[in-house]
Amino acid sequence: MKTIALNAETQFATINNSKIAYRQFGNGTPLFFVNRFRGIMDTWDPLFLDSLAEKNTIILFDYPGIGSSEGELPLDIVEVSKTVPALADYLGIDKFNVLGWSYGGLVAQAVTFQNQDRVLNTVLIGTNPPGENAIPMEQVFFDHALKPINDLEDEYYLFFEPASEKSRQAAKESHDRIGHRLDHSLIPATPEIFQRYIAGSGTMREDKLNFREAYKTLKSPVLVISGDHDISFATENWFPLLKNAPTMQHIILNDAGHGPQHQHPELTAGYINLFLE
Repeated sequence: MKTIALNAETQFATINNSKIAYRQFGNGTPLFFVNRFRGIMDTWDPLFLDSLAEKNTIILFDYPGIGSSEGELPLDIVEVSKTVPALADYLGIDKFNVLGWSYGGLVAQAVTFQNQDRVLNTVLIGTNPPGENAIPMEQVFFDHALKPINDLEDEYYLFFEPASEKSRQAAKESHDRIGHRLDHSLIPATPEIFQRYIAGSGTMREDKLNFREAYKTLKSPVLVISGDHDISFATENWFPLLKNAPTMQHIILNDAGHGPQHQHPELTAGYINLFLE
């Protein structure tokens, strides 16, 4: 197994008087990774990260008040998104790419629409567009996602397709790769923190800044990657938008759930590398 991501050093940037934890590794145009609900730097699959680090400079970070970062997670996703350009400024980066998964996909869209002069390309994995979406989260998401600690059995449902033996096997392999460095004590586990994430997701549903409409005029390319059965952010919620988002492409992986990049790390990284080129 490659080990670039597993050996990357944690550093700290002072942003708004708080220390924000980040890691930087790889070669190429900067690519900021924006974390899922309860995600930290170490909940990304290292094989996925290493496969992208060959052609991109990977920048991982923890949100304010999450993981190894100081501060408090803002209740508004637009406020959460300000961490990305602030960290880019700290690192002396002008233009960059952004990749967000799940809740992080909502944050990444806010980054893109608020920084159209700086974001070159946007990659959105297992997430939904801003505004009202027709298909809600499935109950099975809440049954597993809100436990204080998630185990492999929870991950089958949360990120994979439990009805598929191939998907379950991929879940075990990804879980083991992530486990090499993961410190479970850093993963958010309290109802109070969960509510801050949920409040943020609500602000994107309200879409007061009309990001959904802005897809019609967005100039930079957007790649959406989904599993065909996402219990959190239904893949089908993108379909009404596709004809009104001229720079968007959508890839759907079969027999996959909310985390297609963990089920198919090298394949997904290959699609992303091709898109970013």
